Amino acid sequence: MSILSTAIEYLKGVGPAKADLLKKELKIFRYADLVQLYPYRYVDRSRFYRINEIGGTSTEVQVKGKITHLETVAGKGRSKRLRAIFQDDTGEVELVWFKGAQWIQKSLKLQQPYVLYGKPNFFNGSLSFPHPELELEADFKQSPLRGLQPLYPSTEKLNQKGLNNRGFAKLTRALLPQLKGQFPDFFPAHFRERYQLMPREEALFQIHFPSSLELAEAARNRLKFEELFFFQMEMAAQKRKHHREFKSFAFADVGPVFHRFYDSVLPFELTGAQKRVLREIRQDMRHGKHMNRLLQGDVGSGKTMVALMAMLMAIDNGFQACLMAPTEILAQQHYQGISELVESLPVEVSLLTGSVKTAQRKDIHEKLRDGSLHILIGTHALLEDKVKYKNLGLAVVDEQHRFGVAQRAKLWKKNTLPPHILVMTATPIPRTLAMSIYGNLDLSVIDELPPGRKPISTRHAFDKDRNSLFGFLEKEIDKGRQVYIVYPLIEESEKMDYKDLMDGYESICRAFPRPKYQVSVVHGKMKPEDKDFEMQRFASGKTQIMVATTVIEVGVNVPNASVMVIESAERFGLSQLHQLRGRVGRGAEKSYCILMTGSKLSREAKIRMKTIVRTQDGFEIADVDLKLRGPGDLMGTQQSGMLNLRLADLRNDSPIMDLSRRALQDLLDADPSLEKPDHQHILAEFQKRKAGKIDWGRIA
Repeated sequence: MSILSTAIEYLKGVGPAKADLLKKELKIFRYADLVQLYPYRYVDRSRFYRINEIGGTSTEVQVKGKITHLETVAGKGRSKRLRAIFQDDTGEVELVWFKGAQWIQKSLKLQQPYVLYGKPNFFNGSLSFPHPELELEADFKQSPLRGLQPLYPSTEKLNQKGLNNRGFAKLTRALLPQLKGQFPDFFPAHFRERYQLMPREEALFQIHFPSSLELAEAARNRLKFEELFFFQMEMAAQKRKHHREFKSFAFADVGPVFHRFYDSVLPFELTGAQKRVLREIRQDMRHGKHMNRLLQGDVGSGKTMVALMAMLMAIDNGFQACLMAPTEILAQQHYQGISELVESLPVEVSLLTGSVKTAQRKDIHEKLRDGSLHILIGTHALLEDKVKYKNLGLAVVDEQHRFGVAQRAKLWKKNTLPPHILVMTATPIPRTLAMSIYGNLDLSVIDELPPGRKPISTRHAFDKDRNSLFGFLEKEIDKGRQVYIVYPLIEESEKMDYKDLMDGYESICRAFPRPKYQVSVVHGKMKPEDKDFEMQRFASGKTQIMVATTVIEVGVNVPNASVMVIESAERFGLSQLHQLRGRVGRGAEKSYCILMTGSKLSREAKIRMKTIVRTQDGFEIADVDLKLRGPGDLMGTQQSGMLNLRLADLRNDSPIMDLSRRALQDLLDADPSLEKPDHQHILAEFQKRKAGKIDWGRIA
């Protein structure tokens, strides 16, 4: 057994009690886990300041001097604080401790040379150090923790047991010499030289106790590179395995239904991007290779039209298709739109959601089994065991990040061979990130909008502007336009959100009284049939204003709606704001999006407002969103356990990600099976890292 597998309690300075705490707090069970507790930054303990030099800095500083005065000062109630005067030959500063005064006072000595380390604080023009570190200069000179000192993540409970920065540094410094020769490099020398990578053992030593900041950076880059390299290698392996092992139905023909639709029904000329994506889908499905494709496109780019034409290819080849949407409203929207488009064709379409009556369900189930139903559109209801197809050839999943991977997997069990899979998202994802996270899927991007789409005028307004907002809405309604007013919905505070919505609804009704104005309201507490009734009233133009929660975020299509008002816009993420804005601008008229907020906004909220006002480019918005939120949130991939990276940060490490992808591609081009002696260690390390992981990639 390798020494790296040794239980952490056997490391000198740990013992059973601290080991239990390390396991609970930081999941450190073995020596190897402690080595991989990487510092998050370093402090330079080689530089000393004089007291008269401190004025211009707000970071931690280090000073040599003596304590000349020490006293306990009474505070409010029974509290006491410890105050000291620390002096060098250029001046003096105050030191103060608010906790542990009695214990600290006993440990300090007057008129002895000390090294002080801490963050200076300016209060009422005076300089002080709250809770500084103090070490006798003689002890400091003997300490191994001079120079660049690592700062480690810790917790309050660990700090109480002495496992703070100094404690972790001491343990790691004691452990590393025992591990010499335990980190053989799986990357051969010529590979490291080509991509300028530090040897692995050196990187693991330098990241903890670097000789310089440059070497610390080189060590971090080496370890980030290998994390991203093996992560992308796993994606590539899943894709290769998928293409090798998984077959599906061959859609050899583009037949009469598709041609009739294209020649006679298609309501507009396809964009170049839509045509390109259709060719990619056609190429996937024609030879029986199992399609596993992500279709990415901005709001209004025409993804659903592409998906419908792919479904017609399946029908022309004697197969059925389904489209699964995350909400009932979106499923109904798809059903209405697709039904209208194919009503002149020999294509039968049905809708299956939780609110479909039992008799209607039985009819749908029978038609699915005998093959007379060609396209089934619905929600999670499509995954029920009772839903059995005669021959499902294509499954389309809309807004795929809203479904768990295990849910999507159920679609595979509907056939002897898995159906072709097309997953769609209107949440723009930076292409580099999409290629990495969804490396096991083939990626298609619709990167142009249909001609004639006018830009939406977006502005940020405050609560004090509400009267002028109502005046503007009145003018738009007088022109025959319609208005959305959307309130946030946050699950943890549903009661408050409901109150916000209903208060807003009442104030809108007062500002726009009946009978001149009609107002619809839609929220999550309503019965499905009541929601549908209100949505239909708005869609048909019987009401001019729709007051709603985010149930109308995706899919709802009312071309006459020209204004989107988003209340408490600071409570929405960038992706949601972009999606909501996409509900307008679908007709021929000029459209507007108004972001209403309070006057006090966080820094992040200000960035979100400025971004939405400045641009309508979904990919630019996604880049900002990625910086603010991180990839797990943005992409809904936390559920799949794919982003368990210790060091690499997909927000900020795209140059290293690009380099590791290029290195992987070059390696696989030269040696696809990694059979060469030089590459055996890379393969072994990959298999070791992959062991025990669930192969979610094969199910998109």
